[in-house]
Amino acid sequence: MTFSKQLRQEADPIFEAIFEHPFVKGIGEGNVPKEALIHYVQQDYEYLTTFCRIYGLAVSKCTDREDMTFFQEQIGFVLNAEIHPHNNFCKVAGVRYEDLQKAPLAPTAHHYTRHMMEAATNGTLGETLAALAPCPWTYWEIGRKLIKEVKPTPTHPFYEWITFYGDKEVSTITQTFMDKIDACAAKASEYEKKRMRDHFITSTQLEHQFWTMAYTQETWPVPIKSIQVI
Repeated sequence: MTFSKQLRQEADPIFEAIFEHPFVKGIGEGNVPKEALIHYVQQDYEYLTTFCRIYGLAVSKCTDREDMTFFQEQIGFVLNAEIHPHNNFCKVAGVRYEDLQKAPLAPTAHHYTRHMMEAATNGTLGETLAALAPCPWTYWEIGRKLIKEVKPTPTHPFYEWITFYGDKEVSTITQTFMDKIDACAAKASEYEKKRMRDHFITSTQLEHQFWTMAYTQETWPVPIKSIQVI
């Protein structure tokens, strides 16, 4: 069994919990509260901005241009393609995408982005890949599962979101992550592989918590009034 498949096997209970999450189930059913959709887009916009920055850090760890090209292409994918599922959520919620940008990070999104940034700043390329992989991997499996079970037509409220993440392009991205994780693991020490495993599991747990954060509209527990800086 490859290292990436071992990671997926160990994380399976978390994947299953994500599939059964009320937000994810609601996407399939075409019924997610407006407030949850808005909170999700606000947080995911900032999360994906950090994702692009981490891809840039990953490039600095590459030793060949094939890897550099992959990360460069993924920055373009996030900036130019992942706006489409965001716009789908905004359309259903009846809000403008432009009005949901630059929101402060909620606790879970803050923790998740800092976790990935730490892995990319202080870890190896393998650790960086392992911390990033659960994002495309879980979304691809969600999309694939919903396409199979719901069989959405263009009249489904979340047709664009489901088909975007269940599409071949996200499948290819996920497979590339798996292949690169396996290539790094083949040369890694046992200590590095443990670090890769820990990053992968933590990111997968935080993928689950990201859905909960959006569904409950999580904010910081103590409100603070903004003070104008002179």
